[in-house]
Amino acid sequence: MRKRYRRRRANKRKRMIRRIVISAGVILLLSLCLCLWLLLNNVNPSEEGIEYLKNGQYEEAIGQFEQAIKDEVNVGDAYRGIGIAKWEQEDYEGAREAFQKALEQSGETPLTGIIYNFLGSCELKLGNPAAAQNYFRKGIGLKGNSQELEREMKYNLIVSFEQAGDWESAKAELAEYTAEYPDDAAALKEQQFLETR
Repeated sequence: MRKRYRRRRANKRKRMIRRIVISAGVILLLSLCLCLWLLLNNVNPSEEGIEYLKNGQYEEAIGQFEQAIKDEVNVGDAYRGIGIAKWEQEDYEGAREAFQKALEQSGETPLTGIIYNFLGSCELKLGNPAAAQNYFRKGIGLKGNSQELEREMKYNLIVSFEQAGDWESAKAELAEYTAEYPDDAAALKEQQFLETR
Protein backbone atom coordinates (compact mmCIF):
# COMPACT_ATOMS: atom_id res chain seq x y z
CA MET A 1 0.00 0.00 0.00
CA ARG A 2 2.80 2.34 0.80
CA LYS A 3 4.38 1.69 -2.60
CA ARG A 4 1.15 2.52 -4.32
CA TYR A 5 0.83 5.74 -2.34
CA ARG A 6 4.41 6.71 -3.18
CA ARG A 7 3.84 5.93 -6.84
CA ARG A 8 0.70 8.07 -6.93
CA ARG A 9 2.48 10.89 -5.22
CA ALA A 10 5.43 10.63 -7.64
CA ASN A 11 3.04 10.61 -10.59
CA LYS A 12 1.26 13.68 -9.21
CA ARG A 13 4.59 15.48 -8.93
CA LYS A 14 5.52 14.49 -12.47
CA ARG A 15 2.19 15.77 -13.78
CA MET A 16 2.60 19.02 -11.87
CA ILE A 17 6.13 19.49 -13.19
CA ARG A 18 4.92 18.67 -16.70
CA ARG A 19 2.13 21.29 -16.36
CA ILE A 20 4.61 23.88 -15.11
CA VAL A 21 7.00 23.16 -17.99
CA ILE A 22 4.17 23.29 -20.53
CA SER A 23 2.82 26.52 -19.01
CA ALA A 24 6.29 28.08 -19.04
CA GLY A 25 6.73 27.01 -22.67
CA VAL A 26 3.39 28.53 -23.66
CA ILE A 27 4.22 31.78 -21.85
CA LEU A 28 7.62 31.91 -23.52
CA LEU A 29 6.08 31.26 -26.94
CA LEU A 30 3.43 33.96 -26.40
CA SER A 31 6.12 36.39 -25.25
CA LEU A 32 8.19 35.72 -28.36
CA CYS A 33 5.12 36.17 -30.57
CA LEU A 34 4.32 39.47 -28.87
CA CYS A 35 7.89 40.70 -29.29
CA LEU A 36 7.90 39.73 -32.94
CA TRP A 37 4.56 41.46 -33.52
CA LEU A 38 5.83 44.61 -31.81
CA LEU A 39 8.99 44.60 -33.91
CA LEU A 40 7.08 44.15 -37.15
CA ASN A 41 4.37 46.66 -36.31
CA ASN A 42 6.42 49.23 -34.46
CA VAL A 43 6.22 52.23 -36.76
CA ASN A 44 8.75 55.00 -36.43
CA PRO A 45 6.76 58.24 -36.07
CA SER A 46 9.40 60.13 -38.10
CA GLU A 47 8.94 57.73 -41.02
CA GLU A 48 5.16 58.16 -40.78
CA GLY A 49 5.66 61.93 -40.69
CA ILE A 50 7.73 61.81 -43.87
CA GLU A 51 4.96 59.89 -45.64
CA TYR A 52 2.43 62.52 -44.55
CA LEU A 53 4.78 65.26 -45.80
CA LYS A 54 5.06 63.58 -49.18
CA ASN A 55 1.26 63.45 -49.40
CA GLY A 56 0.81 67.11 -48.41
CA GLN A 57 -0.85 66.18 -45.10
CA TYR A 58 1.07 68.72 -43.05
CA GLU A 59 -0.94 68.68 -39.81
CA GLU A 60 -0.71 64.89 -39.66
CA ALA A 61 3.02 65.09 -40.40
CA ILE A 62 3.53 67.59 -37.57
CA GLY A 63 1.64 65.27 -35.20
CA GLN A 64 3.88 62.33 -36.10
CA PHE A 65 7.05 64.39 -35.76
CA GLU A 66 5.89 65.70 -32.37
CA GLN A 67 5.33 62.08 -31.31
CA ALA A 68 8.88 61.24 -32.42
CA ILE A 69 10.19 64.10 -30.27
CA LYS A 70 8.13 62.86 -27.32
CA ASP A 71 9.48 59.32 -27.89
CA GLU A 72 12.99 60.73 -28.35
CA VAL A 73 13.35 59.08 -31.77
CA ASN A 74 15.44 60.99 -34.34
CA VAL A 75 14.68 64.29 -32.58
CA GLY A 76 16.75 66.46 -34.95
CA ASP A 77 15.07 64.92 -37.99
CA ALA A 78 11.66 65.34 -36.36
CA TYR A 79 12.24 69.07 -35.83
CA ARG A 80 13.43 69.35 -39.43
CA GLY A 81 10.22 67.63 -40.55
CA ILE A 82 8.12 70.03 -38.49
CA GLY A 83 10.02 72.93 -40.06
CA ILE A 84 9.32 71.70 -43.58
CA ALA A 85 5.63 71.13 -42.81
CA LYS A 86 5.29 74.61 -41.31
CA TRP A 87 7.18 76.10 -44.28
CA GLU A 88 4.69 74.48 -46.64
CA GLN A 89 1.86 75.94 -44.52
CA GLU A 90 3.54 79.35 -44.82
CA ASP A 91 4.03 79.51 -41.04
CA TYR A 92 7.51 80.97 -41.37
CA GLU A 93 7.93 81.81 -37.68
CA GLY A 94 7.00 78.25 -36.70
CA ALA A 95 9.28 76.87 -39.40
CA ARG A 96 12.17 79.05 -38.23
CA GLU A 97 11.71 77.87 -34.63
CA ALA A 98 11.63 74.20 -35.68
CA PHE A 99 14.70 74.53 -37.91
CA GLN A 100 16.63 76.24 -35.10
CA LYS A 101 15.77 73.34 -32.79
CA ALA A 102 16.83 70.90 -35.51
CA LEU A 103 20.26 72.53 -35.59
CA GLU A 104 20.51 72.42 -31.79
CA GLN A 105 19.62 68.71 -31.74
CA SER A 106 21.60 67.48 -34.72
CA GLY A 107 24.76 69.51 -34.80
CA GLU A 108 26.49 69.58 -38.19
CA THR A 109 25.25 66.89 -40.57
CA PRO A 110 25.06 66.61 -44.36
CA LEU A 111 21.60 68.24 -44.02
CA THR A 112 22.86 71.31 -42.15
CA GLY A 113 23.21 73.36 -45.35
CA ILE A 114 19.59 72.66 -46.24
CA ILE A 115 18.50 73.79 -42.78
CA TYR A 116 20.51 77.01 -43.09
CA ASN A 117 18.93 77.65 -46.48
CA PHE A 118 15.46 77.16 -44.99
CA LEU A 119 16.31 79.41 -42.05
CA GLY A 120 17.58 82.13 -44.37
CA SER A 121 14.50 81.80 -46.55
CA CYS A 122 12.24 82.05 -43.47
CA GLU A 123 14.03 85.22 -42.44
CA LEU A 124 13.56 86.65 -45.94
CA LYS A 125 9.84 85.87 -45.80
CA LEU A 126 9.65 87.51 -42.36
CA GLY A 127 11.44 90.65 -43.61
CA ASN A 128 14.73 90.09 -41.76
CA PRO A 129 17.35 90.28 -44.53
CA ALA A 130 20.33 90.71 -42.16
CA ALA A 131 19.44 87.48 -40.33
CA ALA A 132 18.88 85.79 -43.70
CA GLN A 133 22.36 86.82 -44.85
CA ASN A 134 23.83 85.33 -41.69
CA TYR A 135 22.17 81.96 -42.33
CA PHE A 136 23.06 81.87 -46.02
CA ARG A 137 26.71 82.67 -45.21
CA LYS A 138 26.80 79.90 -42.60
CA GLY A 139 25.33 77.44 -45.08
CA ILE A 140 27.49 78.23 -48.10
CA GLY A 141 30.49 75.93 -48.37
CA LEU A 142 29.37 73.36 -45.81
CA LYS A 143 30.46 69.79 -46.34
CA GLY A 144 27.59 67.74 -47.74
CA ASN A 145 25.98 70.53 -49.76
CA SER A 146 24.99 69.70 -53.30
CA GLN A 147 26.05 72.04 -56.10
CA GLU A 148 22.41 72.96 -56.58
CA LEU A 149 22.04 73.91 -52.92
CA GLU A 150 25.24 75.99 -53.03
CA ARG A 151 23.96 77.81 -56.08
CA GLU A 152 20.56 78.45 -54.49
CA MET A 153 22.07 79.83 -51.28
CA LYS A 154 24.42 82.13 -53.20
CA TYR A 155 21.48 83.47 -55.19
CA ASN A 156 19.40 83.85 -52.03
CA LEU A 157 22.26 85.83 -50.46
CA ILE A 158 22.02 88.30 -53.36
CA VAL A 159 18.26 88.56 -52.84
CA SER A 160 18.80 89.26 -49.13
CA PHE A 161 21.14 92.16 -49.95
CA GLU A 162 18.55 93.55 -52.34
CA GLN A 163 15.81 93.21 -49.71
CA ALA A 164 18.04 95.13 -47.27
CA GLY A 165 18.60 97.86 -49.88
CA ASP A 166 22.35 97.17 -49.90
CA TRP A 167 22.75 97.52 -53.65
CA GLU A 168 26.56 97.59 -53.66
CA SER A 169 26.87 94.29 -51.80
CA ALA A 170 24.17 92.80 -54.03
CA LYS A 171 26.09 93.89 -57.14
CA ALA A 172 29.38 92.49 -55.81
CA GLU A 173 27.81 89.13 -54.89
CA LEU A 174 25.98 88.99 -58.21
CA ALA A 175 29.21 89.64 -60.13
CA GLU A 176 30.80 86.65 -58.38
CA TYR A 177 27.68 84.59 -58.95
CA THR A 178 27.44 85.29 -62.70
CA ALA A 179 31.16 84.57 -63.08
CA GLU A 180 30.58 81.18 -61.46
CA TYR A 181 27.22 80.51 -63.16
CA PRO A 182 27.25 82.37 -66.50
CA ASP A 183 24.32 80.30 -67.83
CA ASP A 184 21.84 81.53 -65.19
CA ALA A 185 19.36 83.65 -67.16
CA ALA A 186 17.58 84.90 -64.03
CA ALA A 187 20.89 86.14 -62.60
CA LEU A 188 21.77 87.94 -65.83
CA LYS A 189 18.36 89.61 -65.74
CA GLU A 190 18.96 90.52 -62.10
CA GLN A 191 22.32 92.00 -63.05
CA GLN A 192 20.63 94.28 -65.58
CA PHE A 193 18.16 95.35 -62.90
CA LEU A 194 20.92 96.11 -60.39
CA GLU A 195 22.79 98.24 -62.92
CA THR A 196 19.88 100.69 -62.74
CA ARG A 197 20.32 101.09 -58.98
